[in-house]
Amino acid sequence: MDWMARMTGNDVLRQILAALEGLRFGSVEIVVHDGRIVQLERREKVRMATEVTPPRP
Repeated sequence: MDWMARMTGNDVLRQILAALEGLRFGSVEIVVHDGRIVQLERREKVRMATEVTPPRP
């Protein structure tokens, strides 16, 4: 039995909230099989500054 199958609804909710915590740019994907949450994926994007430094002469 995997770790997600042993979790209660409150445990799963805590995991989702933990995945969202501190996320500025990105996504949290919830994977469901046969009506059960089986996996959480967190993807975080790091945005670089958009300022362009002019080339040196």
